[in-house]
Amino acid sequence: MAHQEINEENLSHDEIQYRYYIQRGLDFTKIELFRSAREHYKQALPYKPDDPFVLERIDACNEQIRKDRTKVLILVPLVLGLIATVIALNV
Repeated sequence: MAHQEINEENLSHDEIQYRYYIQRGLDFTKIELFRSAREHYKQALPYKPDDPFVLERIDACNEQIRKDRTKVLILVPLVLGLIATVIALNV
């Protein structure tokens, strides 16, 4: 299937803004900046309230943020314990 160009001159201002925020959200998701992605998806909502795609993307970002937070809460104490052990052994 060939990529179809869409002439933005025929789109409403709201549609252009919606697409802008969705694209920014997708771009941030690709580089795993989920908080920034979520904020851009949220900015798309006023242009298409209750849009299932946007709500799904926000939920996916929230889930990934929760997973990342869990990783941090597990890894930070381990790293601090390791640092404390190394310092204690070198004293």
